[in-house]
Amino acid sequence: MKINKNELLEKPLDQKIQKTKTLIMDWYEQFDGNVYVSFSGGKDSTILLQMVRELYPDVPAVFANTGLEFPEIVSFVKSFDNVEILKPKMTFKETLEKYGFPIISKNVSMAISRARNTKSDEVRRFRLFGRIDKITGRKKVVGTVPKKWHHIYESDLPVTDRCCYVFKKEPFKRYEKKTGRKPFIGTMARESMNRAISYRQGECNEFNSKNPKSQPLMFWTDDDVWKYIRDFNVKLAEPYRLGYKRTGCVFCAYGVHLEKEGETRFDLLKKTHPKLYYYCMDKLGFRKALGLYLGRDV
Repeated sequence: MKINKNELLEKPLDQKIQKTKTLIMDWYEQFDGNVYVSFSGGKDSTILLQMVRELYPDVPAVFANTGLEFPEIVSFVKSFDNVEILKPKMTFKETLEKYGFPIISKNVSMAISRARNTKSDEVRRFRLFGRIDKITGRKKVVGTVPKKWHHIYESDLPVTDRCCYVFKKEPFKRYEKKTGRKPFIGTMARESMNRAISYRQGECNEFNSKNPKSQPLMFWTDDDVWKYIRDFNVKLAEPYRLGYKRTGCVFCAYGVHLEKEGETRFDLLKKTHPKLYYYCMDKLGFRKALGLYLGRDV
């Protein structure tokens, strides 16, 4: 009997593990082993790599070394066998100069950028204020800039959602085009609204997608991940011991406004990696950008 997706999210970990293994085997067999694990060095992809290699030890891990990782993450990744390291075509400084700062969220920064760059007054009004759906009569606000962030739109601060494409998506696209390999990715539905929507609308193994991918942890929760780490004694990268909840791009400012003042990721960075902190704030210009974004000094 087919399991309802919402029911699957609530299943105990042992059942989720079995489901994940089935998804991994199906994906591997579908592509005759021409697959890889997208490995970031974070806890989710570390678990995924371990589970994949328990079944298929020779599957390569692929790491995008963006230049934005903690040095401890790079060392951790290099401690694994059979890891291929990709490089982006641009540096972070170059993306800041060309596109702008990654602040607020992907959706909001995209909406700000599109509102600024469109030549259409109608599109600009929609991006800033939404519009009334002619059929339902309801106001549509998806893809718009919330009113609380209009001051960012009106400022001269360049804002972008292009970072993830430049540093993650594009290098992996090049790798897949070169090798033909199809990815295992360690995303989970409850990490963000976009991923929750993707989970409801799609499948964990997207065989028929334009960009096929397997997301065999999609129905795991953060509690599941930590329980698996404890139960199976999974070794994690050093930043987790230092107090970081996420180990992605060090300078990414998405969601910082949701963190408690004085306890943001940048406050922690100042304590653990002061050289990186001051480079970010003073050399890259984040002190000014975050001041406008958060309305306070960081």
